[in-house]
Amino acid sequence: MSNLLIKNGSVVFPHGVVKTDIVVENGVIAGFARTSALRGAEIIDAVGLLVFPGFVDEHVHFREPGYESKEDFQSGSAAAAAGGVTTVLEMPNTSPPVVDVKELRRKAEIVKNKSFVDYALYGVLNDENIDEIDELYEAGAVGFKAFLGPTTGDIATPSDATLFEALTKSAKKQYTIGFHCENRNLVHYFEQKARQQPVSPLSHLYSRPAICEVDSVRKINYFAAKTGGNVLIVHLSSGEAVDYLQNEKSPSVTVETCPHYLLLDSTAYEKHGTLMKVNPPIRFPEDRSKLVEAVQLGLITNIGSDHAPHTLEEKQRPVLEAPAGMIGVELMGPLLVDAALKGIIPITKISEILAANSARTFGLYPKKGGLTIGSDGDFAIFDPRTPDTIHSSRLHSKQKFTPFDGYEVSATLRYTILRGEVIYRDGKLIDNRIGQWVKH
Repeated sequence: MSNLLIKNGSVVFPHGVVKTDIVVENGVIAGFARTSALRGAEIIDAVGLLVFPGFVDEHVHFREPGYESKEDFQSGSAAAAAGGVTTVLEMPNTSPPVVDVKELRRKAEIVKNKSFVDYALYGVLNDENIDEIDELYEAGAVGFKAFLGPTTGDIATPSDATLFEALTKSAKKQYTIGFHCENRNLVHYFEQKARQQPVSPLSHLYSRPAICEVDSVRKINYFAAKTGGNVLIVHLSSGEAVDYLQNEKSPSVTVETCPHYLLLDSTAYEKHGTLMKVNPPIRFPEDRSKLVEAVQLGLITNIGSDHAPHTLEEKQRPVLEAPAGMIGVELMGPLLVDAALKGIIPITKISEILAANSARTFGLYPKKGGLTIGSDGDFAIFDPRTPDTIHSSRLHSKQKFTPFDGYEVSATLRYTILRGEVIYRDGKLIDNRIGQWVKH
């Protein structure tokens, strides 16, 4: 375990920015003042730098096992480390999906010793495994994912009875269930209508209008209110859903969005085409504005990248045939830090929405996402004096194409630190795969 002294940094706590030193002993934060007794410590002089807790990406698809041509745990976790992310929560729609304890343990064994960052593993929720989810949680699943709309792997949508039962169990056991909120039947209806119209870069957006999302959000929010189950609505995309949740959100519902919904809108489809195709779709400028405001006001408290790679050959198919998803785990931190430095959100909110809140949602705080004594010594350290430009060729995922290629950001990531070990320094990934399976 590593000893580390980060001195002279501007440490970004959720309550304010404090110029202080951080002492890490045996991989955990031991204090916030220099000590001469810290033997064998690496010293990082962080004068002029912003020190954040290591980011927690609650929403990644690293595609292993089953879809390694798109991404695998080694390449995906390398991208995480190069973006200031020190913990990822990996989705269960791999092949086979994580439906029971056997598949959870099999997946954990497959990815063991491959990850540059710490990781947690979701289980899937469907009609067949509703009686096993408590056991799956006890075996180490960090939470569960329910796909209400069609997605990669074509995971079946749970019945309403299963959803209600799962949320009842959630209230008792206090685990979180993440919901991809799109009504599958409405998606099918609007996709068929879109295929009957002239194809354009906006066809995917028209094939999944906001009603598909809002209908599912309303149902899950109501089920949460009735059961007290812990709900995470993932990748919220529409202003209409924001309007509804502002007035009706159940206390046990948490809301996530993604950087691409905050920074891109329909005006960019002509330029980027299927590189922007994600589910649910990136929508109109007024949707983007409402999502940004929802983050500013605290209705949306969590950010996940929804890192979901596909091959370039797949993404170059016609717009209605190309798969949905884009890379994001390496870009989430730089893009949101840039947004904060530009005054779109307070800089202190970065430590909440990219670290503490995600860790809390899944029972990992303060070990992960915290800047407290006893928290893991995980940090993302940025230099706000040095702007940077995102270049696809420098990215670490297997699939390096992104609509953010050429995007200028206001700060450069200098260090990513995991449990006191530097795993990324000044543009170079340290080839030391020390990532561990993190359990609640």
